[in-house]
Amino acid sequence: MKKANRVAICDALMEKAKTDKDIVIVVSDSRGSASLTPFANAYPERTVEVGIAEQDLVGIAAGLASAGKKPFAASPASFLTMRAIEQIKVDVAYSNVNVKLIGISAGVSYGALGMSHHSLQDLAVLSAIPNMRVLVPADFHETKKMMEAIMDDSIPTYIRVGRNPVEEVHENDDFDLEIGKAIELRQGGDLTIIATGEMVRTACDTADLLKKEGVAARVLDMHTIKPLDEEAIVAAAKETGKIITLEEHNVTNGLGAMVAKVVCEYAPCKVKALGLPDESLITGESAQLFAYYGLVPEAIAAQARALLE
Repeated sequence: MKKANRVAICDALMEKAKTDKDIVIVVSDSRGSASLTPFANAYPERTVEVGIAEQDLVGIAAGLASAGKKPFAASPASFLTMRAIEQIKVDVAYSNVNVKLIGISAGVSYGALGMSHHSLQDLAVLSAIPNMRVLVPADFHETKKMMEAIMDDSIPTYIRVGRNPVEEVHENDDFDLEIGKAIELRQGGDLTIIATGEMVRTACDTADLLKKEGVAARVLDMHTIKPLDEEAIVAAAKETGKIITLEEHNVTNGLGAMVAKVVCEYAPCKVKALGLPDESLITGESAQLFAYYGLVPEAIAAQARALLE
Protein backbone atom coordinates (compact mmCIF):
# COMPACT_ATOMS: atom_id res chain seq x y z
CA MET A 1 0.00 0.00 0.00
CA LYS A 2 1.26 3.45 -0.92
CA LYS A 3 0.31 6.72 0.75
CA ALA A 4 1.99 10.12 0.86
CA ASN A 5 3.36 11.16 4.23
CA ARG A 6 1.86 14.63 3.79
CA VAL A 7 -1.60 13.03 3.71
CA ALA A 8 -0.86 11.28 6.99
CA ILE A 9 0.04 14.66 8.50
CA CYS A 10 -3.34 16.09 7.57
CA ASP A 11 -5.12 13.01 8.89
CA ALA A 12 -3.37 13.36 12.24
CA LEU A 13 -4.11 17.08 12.49
CA MET A 14 -7.78 16.54 11.63
CA GLU A 15 -8.12 13.94 14.37
CA LYS A 16 -6.32 16.03 17.00
CA ALA A 17 -8.24 19.19 16.09
CA LYS A 18 -11.48 17.52 17.20
CA THR A 19 -10.41 17.79 20.82
CA ASP A 20 -7.71 20.48 20.79
CA LYS A 21 -8.99 23.89 19.71
CA ASP A 22 -5.49 25.39 19.85
CA ILE A 23 -4.33 23.42 16.80
CA VAL A 24 -3.95 25.80 13.84
CA ILE A 25 -2.26 25.59 10.45
CA VAL A 26 -0.32 28.34 8.70
CA VAL A 27 0.19 27.96 4.95
CA SER A 28 1.95 29.92 2.21
CA ASP A 29 -0.34 29.25 -0.75
CA SER A 30 0.53 25.63 0.06
CA ARG A 31 -2.59 24.04 1.51
CA GLY A 32 -3.07 21.99 -1.65
CA SER A 33 0.53 20.89 -2.08
CA ALA A 34 0.69 20.08 1.64
CA SER A 35 -2.56 18.05 1.44
CA LEU A 36 -4.03 20.34 4.10
CA THR A 37 -7.10 21.40 2.13
CA PRO A 38 -9.38 19.07 4.15
CA PHE A 39 -8.23 20.78 7.36
CA ALA A 40 -8.72 24.25 5.88
CA ASN A 41 -12.22 23.32 4.73
CA ALA A 42 -13.16 21.83 8.10
CA TYR A 43 -11.56 24.54 10.22
CA PRO A 44 -11.34 27.79 8.22
CA GLU A 45 -11.15 29.80 11.45
CA ARG A 46 -8.01 27.85 12.39
CA THR A 47 -6.30 28.29 9.01
CA VAL A 48 -3.97 31.21 8.34
CA GLU A 49 -3.09 31.87 4.69
CA VAL A 50 -0.10 34.19 4.23
CA GLY A 51 0.43 33.80 0.49
CA ILE A 52 3.86 33.17 -0.98
CA ALA A 53 5.74 34.73 1.93
CA GLU A 54 7.74 32.17 3.87
CA GLN A 55 9.31 34.64 6.31
CA ASP A 56 5.81 35.80 7.26
CA LEU A 57 4.70 32.18 7.55
CA VAL A 58 7.31 31.45 10.22
CA GLY A 59 7.00 34.78 12.01
CA ILE A 60 3.21 34.52 12.25
CA ALA A 61 3.47 30.93 13.46
CA ALA A 62 5.89 32.05 16.17
CA GLY A 63 3.48 34.81 17.21
CA LEU A 64 0.58 32.37 17.40
CA ALA A 65 2.67 30.02 19.54
CA SER A 66 3.57 32.90 21.87
CA ALA A 67 -0.17 33.51 22.30
CA GLY A 68 -0.79 29.91 23.35
CA LYS A 69 -1.78 28.38 20.02
CA LYS A 70 -0.19 25.25 18.55
CA PRO A 71 0.71 26.19 14.97
CA PHE A 72 1.80 23.79 12.23
CA ALA A 73 3.42 25.81 9.44
CA ALA A 74 3.64 24.03 6.09
CA SER A 75 5.51 25.04 2.96
CA PRO A 76 7.80 23.41 0.37
CA ALA A 77 10.98 22.50 2.21
CA SER A 78 13.24 24.26 -0.29
CA PHE A 79 11.57 27.60 0.41
CA LEU A 80 10.65 27.14 4.06
CA THR A 81 14.19 26.32 5.18
CA MET A 82 16.15 28.66 2.91
CA ARG A 83 14.01 31.79 2.56
CA ALA A 84 12.94 31.83 6.20
CA ILE A 85 16.06 30.50 7.89
CA GLU A 86 16.58 33.64 9.99
CA GLN A 87 13.00 33.53 11.24
CA ILE A 88 13.38 29.84 12.03
CA LYS A 89 16.61 30.51 13.92
CA VAL A 90 15.45 33.58 15.85
CA ASP A 91 11.64 33.65 16.03
CA VAL A 92 11.19 29.92 16.59
CA ALA A 93 14.34 28.28 17.93
CA TYR A 94 15.97 31.11 19.89
CA SER A 95 12.56 32.12 21.26
CA ASN A 96 11.95 28.41 21.97
CA VAL A 97 8.27 28.52 21.03
CA ASN A 98 5.93 25.66 20.14
CA VAL A 99 6.05 25.83 16.34
CA LYS A 100 6.02 22.69 14.23
CA LEU A 101 7.51 23.36 10.79
CA ILE A 102 6.43 20.98 8.02
CA GLY A 103 8.79 20.89 5.07
CA ILE A 104 6.87 19.29 2.21
CA SER A 105 8.19 17.97 -1.12
CA ALA A 106 11.67 17.71 0.37
CA GLY A 107 14.77 16.24 -1.22
CA VAL A 108 14.26 15.88 -4.96
CA SER A 109 10.48 15.50 -4.87
CA TYR A 110 10.36 18.40 -7.32
CA GLY A 111 13.14 16.74 -9.33
CA ALA A 112 12.13 18.03 -12.75
CA LEU A 113 12.04 21.65 -11.53
CA GLY A 114 15.75 21.67 -10.80
CA MET A 115 18.01 23.05 -8.10
CA SER A 116 15.77 25.96 -7.10
CA HIS A 117 13.14 23.49 -5.92
CA HIS A 118 15.44 20.81 -4.50
CA SER A 119 15.84 20.74 -0.73
CA LEU A 120 19.17 19.06 -0.10
CA GLN A 121 20.64 21.28 2.62
CA ASP A 122 17.80 21.43 5.14
CA LEU A 123 18.89 18.62 7.45
CA ALA A 124 22.38 20.07 7.76
CA VAL A 125 21.23 23.65 8.30
CA LEU A 126 18.40 23.05 10.75
CA SER A 127 20.38 20.50 12.77
CA ALA A 128 22.91 23.25 13.48
CA ILE A 129 20.28 25.46 15.17
CA PRO A 130 20.01 25.10 18.97
CA ASN A 131 16.59 24.03 20.32
CA MET A 132 15.48 22.73 16.90
CA ARG A 133 14.41 19.10 16.66
CA VAL A 134 14.66 17.47 13.20
CA LEU A 135 12.46 14.53 12.17
CA VAL A 136 12.19 12.54 8.93
CA PRO A 137 9.50 9.81 8.88
CA ALA A 138 9.87 6.81 6.59
CA ASP A 139 6.24 6.01 5.75
CA PHE A 140 2.68 7.05 6.62
CA HIS A 141 2.49 4.74 9.64
CA GLU A 142 5.58 6.38 11.07
CA THR A 143 4.33 9.85 10.14
CA LYS A 144 1.11 9.23 12.06
CA LYS A 145 2.94 8.11 15.19
CA MET A 146 5.42 10.95 14.91
CA MET A 147 2.65 13.53 14.61
CA GLU A 148 0.86 12.08 17.62
CA ALA A 149 4.07 12.41 19.63
CA ILE A 150 4.94 15.98 18.69
CA MET A 151 1.39 17.29 19.05
CA ASP A 152 1.65 16.56 22.77
CA ASP A 153 4.86 18.52 23.43
CA SER A 154 6.08 22.09 22.94
CA ILE A 155 9.50 21.53 21.37
CA PRO A 156 10.32 23.55 18.20
CA THR A 157 10.36 20.94 15.46
CA TYR A 158 11.08 20.52 11.76
CA ILE A 159 9.40 17.50 10.16
CA ARG A 160 10.52 16.69 6.63
CA VAL A 161 8.39 14.72 4.14
CA GLY A 162 8.38 14.05 0.43
CA ARG A 163 5.69 14.64 -2.17
CA ASN A 164 4.86 11.26 -3.64
CA PRO A 165 3.11 8.21 -2.20
CA VAL A 166 5.64 5.85 -0.63
CA GLU A 167 5.69 2.14 0.05
CA GLU A 168 5.06 0.94 3.58
CA VAL A 169 8.06 0.28 5.80
CA HIS A 170 5.91 -0.87 8.71
CA GLU A 171 3.07 -3.32 8.08
CA ASN A 172 0.74 -1.45 10.44
CA ASP A 173 0.73 0.93 13.41
CA ASP A 174 1.64 -1.81 15.88
CA PHE A 175 5.18 -0.67 16.70
CA ASP A 176 6.85 1.67 19.15
CA LEU A 177 8.24 4.99 18.01
CA GLU A 178 10.31 7.06 20.39
CA ILE A 179 11.68 10.39 19.24
CA GLY A 180 15.48 10.16 19.26
CA LYS A 181 15.61 6.35 19.11
CA ALA A 182 16.34 4.51 15.85
CA ILE A 183 14.22 1.54 14.84
CA GLU A 184 15.93 -1.69 13.80
CA LEU A 185 14.02 -3.00 10.78
CA ARG A 186 16.40 -5.76 9.68
CA GLN A 187 18.81 -7.75 11.81
CA GLY A 188 22.31 -8.47 10.64
CA GLY A 189 25.92 -8.72 11.68
CA ASP A 190 27.84 -8.26 8.43
CA LEU A 191 27.22 -4.52 8.00
CA THR A 192 24.67 -1.85 8.88
CA ILE A 193 22.65 0.41 6.60
CA ILE A 194 21.51 3.55 8.41
CA ALA A 195 18.84 5.39 6.44
CA THR A 196 16.45 8.24 7.00
CA GLY A 197 13.10 9.27 5.52
CA GLU A 198 11.87 7.72 2.32
CA MET A 199 15.27 6.11 1.74
CA VAL A 200 14.47 3.66 4.54
CA ARG A 201 12.31 1.59 2.18
CA THR A 202 15.26 1.46 -0.23
CA ALA A 203 17.54 0.35 2.60
CA CYS A 204 15.19 -2.50 3.47
CA ASP A 205 14.99 -3.58 -0.16
CA THR A 206 18.79 -3.51 -0.35
CA ALA A 207 19.08 -5.67 2.77
CA ASP A 208 16.59 -8.15 1.33
CA LEU A 209 18.62 -8.30 -1.87
CA LEU A 210 21.86 -8.89 0.04
CA LYS A 211 20.22 -11.58 2.16
CA LYS A 212 19.70 -13.67 -0.97
CA GLU A 213 23.48 -13.54 -1.43
CA GLY A 214 24.15 -14.62 2.14
CA VAL A 215 24.95 -11.14 3.47
CA ALA A 216 23.16 -10.16 6.69
CA ALA A 217 22.65 -6.41 6.67
CA ARG A 218 21.22 -4.62 9.68
CA VAL A 219 18.88 -1.73 8.80
CA LEU A 220 18.40 1.21 11.15
CA ASP A 221 15.58 3.64 10.51
CA MET A 222 17.07 6.93 11.74
CA HIS A 223 13.79 8.86 11.78
CA THR A 224 15.23 11.42 14.18
CA ILE A 225 18.18 13.39 12.84
CA LYS A 226 18.33 15.60 15.91
CA PRO A 227 18.63 14.38 18.62
CA LEU A 228 20.62 11.63 16.90
CA ASP A 229 20.60 8.13 18.36
CA GLU A 230 24.33 7.84 19.04
CA GLU A 231 23.85 4.66 21.09
CA ALA A 232 22.42 2.75 18.10
CA ILE A 233 25.21 4.03 15.85
CA VAL A 234 27.95 2.98 18.25
CA ALA A 235 26.36 -0.45 18.68
CA ALA A 236 26.19 -0.89 14.91
CA ALA A 237 29.82 0.13 14.52
CA LYS A 238 31.02 -2.27 17.22
CA GLU A 239 28.80 -5.18 16.24
CA THR A 240 28.96 -5.04 12.44
CA GLY A 241 32.17 -3.10 11.78
CA LYS A 242 30.92 -1.49 8.57
CA ILE A 243 28.26 1.17 7.99
CA ILE A 244 26.52 2.58 4.92
CA THR A 245 24.41 5.69 5.35
CA LEU A 246 21.60 6.50 2.97
CA GLU A 247 19.81 9.84 2.58
CA GLU A 248 17.93 12.00 0.07
CA HIS A 249 20.18 14.94 0.93
CA ASN A 250 23.51 16.44 -0.01
CA VAL A 251 26.27 14.17 1.29
CA THR A 252 27.95 17.25 2.73
CA ASN A 253 27.01 17.59 6.43
CA GLY A 254 23.98 15.32 6.22
CA LEU A 255 23.22 12.04 7.98
CA GLY A 256 26.43 10.44 6.71
CA ALA A 257 28.61 13.16 8.19
CA MET A 258 26.72 12.99 11.49
CA VAL A 259 27.15 9.22 11.70
CA ALA A 260 30.84 9.45 10.76
CA LYS A 261 31.42 11.97 13.55
CA VAL A 262 29.92 9.60 16.12
CA VAL A 263 31.83 6.62 14.77
CA CYS A 264 35.16 8.47 14.73
CA GLU A 265 34.72 9.56 18.32
CA TYR A 266 33.41 6.37 19.91
CA ALA A 267 33.86 3.30 17.68
CA PRO A 268 36.02 3.76 14.56
CA CYS A 269 34.98 1.63 11.58
CA LYS A 270 34.46 1.93 7.84
CA VAL A 271 31.64 4.31 6.85
CA LYS A 272 30.34 4.86 3.31
CA ALA A 273 28.02 7.86 3.00
CA LEU A 274 25.54 7.59 0.13
CA GLY A 275 23.34 10.49 -0.87
CA LEU A 276 23.21 13.17 -3.51
CA PRO A 277 26.47 14.80 -4.64
CA ASP A 278 27.55 18.32 -3.80
CA GLU A 279 26.70 19.72 -7.21
CA SER A 280 23.78 20.98 -9.29
CA LEU A 281 21.86 17.81 -10.09
CA ILE A 282 20.56 16.67 -13.43
CA THR A 283 16.95 17.44 -14.26
CA GLY A 284 14.45 14.60 -14.06
CA GLU A 285 11.79 12.93 -11.96
CA SER A 286 12.89 11.75 -8.52
CA ALA A 287 13.04 8.08 -9.56
CA GLN A 288 15.31 9.02 -12.46
CA LEU A 289 17.60 10.94 -10.13
CA PHE A 290 17.79 8.07 -7.66
CA ALA A 291 18.78 5.68 -10.44
CA TYR A 292 21.31 8.10 -11.93
CA TYR A 293 23.03 8.80 -8.61
CA GLY A 294 23.01 5.20 -7.39
CA LEU A 295 20.33 5.45 -4.71
CA VAL A 296 18.61 2.21 -5.75
CA PRO A 297 18.97 -1.26 -4.18
CA GLU A 298 21.18 -2.79 -6.89
CA ALA A 299 23.70 0.06 -6.76
CA ILE A 300 23.70 0.21 -2.97
CA ALA A 301 24.21 -3.56 -2.77
CA ALA A 302 27.27 -3.15 -4.97
CA GLN A 303 28.63 -0.56 -2.54
CA ALA A 304 28.01 -3.02 0.30
CA ARG A 305 29.89 -5.78 -1.48
CA ALA A 306 32.84 -3.44 -2.02
CA LEU A 307 32.80 -2.47 1.65
CA LEU A 308 32.89 -6.14 2.65
CA GLU A 309 35.93 -6.96 0.51
